[in-house]
Amino acid sequence: MDGGDRRLCNVLDYENYAKEKLNDFAWVYYSSGVNRQQTIHDSRLAFQRYRFRPRVLRDVSTINLTTSVLGEPIAIPFCIGPTAAHAFANYGKEIATGKAADETNTLMVLSSSSMTRIEELRNQVPKGLFWMQTYLFKDKRVTLSNIRRAEAANFKALVVTIDSSGLGQNPIYSEYRWELEKLRESPNLRLVNYDNDFLVASPEDKLLTGYAAEQINGSSSSLDDVKWLRSVTKLPIILKGILNSSVAKKAAESGLADGILVSAHGGRQLDSVPAPIEVLQEIVEAVRGTGVEVYMDGGIRTGTDILKALSLGARAVFLGRPVIWGLSVNESHLCKTAILHFSSTKEATFHQTCKEKQQQQQHHQQQQYNQLTATE
Repeated sequence: MDGGDRRLCNVLDYENYAKEKLNDFAWVYYSSGVNRQQTIHDSRLAFQRYRFRPRVLRDVSTINLTTSVLGEPIAIPFCIGPTAAHAFANYGKEIATGKAADETNTLMVLSSSSMTRIEELRNQVPKGLFWMQTYLFKDKRVTLSNIRRAEAANFKALVVTIDSSGLGQNPIYSEYRWELEKLRESPNLRLVNYDNDFLVASPEDKLLTGYAAEQINGSSSSLDDVKWLRSVTKLPIILKGILNSSVAKKAAESGLADGILVSAHGGRQLDSVPAPIEVLQEIVEAVRGTGVEVYMDGGIRTGTDILKALSLGARAVFLGRPVIWGLSVNESHLCKTAILHFSSTKEATFHQTCKEKQQQQQHHQQQQYNQLTATE
């Protein structure tokens, strides 16, 4: 896996190379978290607190990485999560990311804060499997517009972010305001899925960042709001940003959620919350028997990280920053190879632990590490 004359062997290599290639603002925008950035760092470190206890002396000559999400088959149990503004990384934008997902037979979630229109992504990747991320905006017309356009473009589900009613504060951004001002001058760098007839933005605010922030900050994300969402669409609904098992149980028992994405928003909204991997199992247990699928994102950097999340009950996991690092290096080609890196390392781990996803089972023990043991 080469980036020019440079060998890229793992996600850390992609990350380091991306840091060299991206301008200062783009790097800070993608890589940093809020406040002391405890959550962003601990989300990665938490995976190191889990260890495998493989059951050897079994036939693992043939393995199976496939799974399904809401009934849609995917070749690998990890998907591309919703991340904003891919054009900061590469002018191929979300189209390049969508092509990488399609070529690896997995799912991509398009962010409502993308720089590619919903319709444009579908036109460029006609057979891609896509979900649409949205917020419960103050002005419901914005949410409804995203829903109707996603429905028309044959997107298969809605991912509703519910952990951003109060936007996180990143003090580092203020140091790079001059970079943002330069970016405003580019016609390619606009949050185009907010750019509808009923939106009002100042002519110089080409990114529409002010309007988007105002619509999200202080918005309501209650069960009543989700109930309204359910009343206006037949698309499946995934609630993103749940870290509390009682909230997960309430959402599942309400019948309003088809899926739950256990997520700390990449450490970008609220600091000092648990790493998603640490609360995953209790949320899986809380919704067991309801038919609600559970996914996870946050801190995943290796194929073994993916297997740990699956062992703790995740149906599939979602990747954010690692995909951006691949995109920033060389558009869809290395975005795709970054995905394939996860697949190859996970495959190697499968060969030493279990032959298919269904054989994974966890055993929590009160020792220095949580032990993950595969079934027979």
